[in-house]
Amino acid sequence: MDVARAAVVESHVDADDRVDVGDVLRAQHRLRRHLPITPLHYAERFGCWLKLENLQHTGSYKVRGALNALLAAAERGDDRPVIAASAGNHAQGLAWAGYRLRHPVITVMPRNAPENKVAGVSHWGATVRLHGDCFDEARQFAMDLAERNGYRFLSAFDDPDVIAGQGTVGLELAEHLPDVVIVPIGGGGLAAGVALALKTQGVRIVGAQIEGVDVMANRLRAGSDDISVDAVAATLGDGVRVADPGRLTRRILQSRIDDVVVVREAELRETLVRLLLEVHVLAEGAGALALAAGRRVPGKRKCAVVSGGNIDAAVIAQLLSEVRPRAPRRPRRRTALPPTPPAFRTDAAVAISRIAGGADGAARQESYPRSSSPKSSRDSALATPRATRTESPVEA
Repeated sequence: MDVARAAVVESHVDADDRVDVGDVLRAQHRLRRHLPITPLHYAERFGCWLKLENLQHTGSYKVRGALNALLAAAERGDDRPVIAASAGNHAQGLAWAGYRLRHPVITVMPRNAPENKVAGVSHWGATVRLHGDCFDEARQFAMDLAERNGYRFLSAFDDPDVIAGQGTVGLELAEHLPDVVIVPIGGGGLAAGVALALKTQGVRIVGAQIEGVDVMANRLRAGSDDISVDAVAATLGDGVRVADPGRLTRRILQSRIDDVVVVREAELRETLVRLLLEVHVLAEGAGALALAAGRRVPGKRKCAVVSGGNIDAAVIAQLLSEVRPRAPRRPRRRTALPPTPPAFRTDAAVAISRIAGGADGAARQESYPRSSSPKSSRDSALATPRATRTESPVEA
């Protein structure tokens, strides 16, 4: 990595102290006028709740971070064209955000990026450049173009505004008080944002990676960014196929993530097919990753983030012809997430709400729920429903 490129990356790392729950709350305030709150769905066959980010605009959570980054830049008076590297979803989210805000966007995608994702980026009017055989090669090329042309390089994950935007997924989940949230990890932006939003609420954060594409898991175990690989394995989860995850995201996750589960490629393939056939939810490879890891994660109120649903029809057809899921086990009784408890206020939350309220000075309640007595509140709210409602086993 040359000095100029290192400076671009290091500028994100130095901003670590500026990324906190206040940034996530401000992102929520920016995005609420543009993006819907995605639904939660209980997958009885898996014994797990699903946060359906595949139903977000552009079919992925990535639009949250991209849109927040452009809106935050506009507040700072930064109107430079934005360039980004992406395996597909970040590019689509940024293209949509650029179209929405009439901001010029250039995206660099690997040559092997799924055709539907390339078409999705072009649809929103962004300039598309195809370069390299993996995300990391595309990223290096995008950073070179940014340096030569004065563009703003927007990382798909290692950027404070992007992380804050992705963290709004966690704020939406906080209202339902899960005891554990499982998040797919590629570069770490989604996991870092969700961890910032939820960790202080006593929620366990578990990351999910694929065997052979688990650089972040190795770096977290070592507590260092020095671990690197020359190449990562080919995988159905192209959205998390990252050989060099974020430095900033690793630093955020180091003290906030509870575990990282590494799944086999065969587990991911089977989970994606079962998710489609049994739950009727269409996910891409990376989108099914958290649920694939869920079978190894204990918890009564588990929630897996289905991060995206942009998958080629040809890939689905191939999976349906090749994968034969095993029969699910006998259902168990269902444990529901509690109803939304009363919102709480703290001095910090009130201050943040005033910042987010805008120039008119109106104080808005931007905080998210927290139980004053977590154990008793959760236990009382989680009484088992009537016997007419059932659930499948925790294991997939």
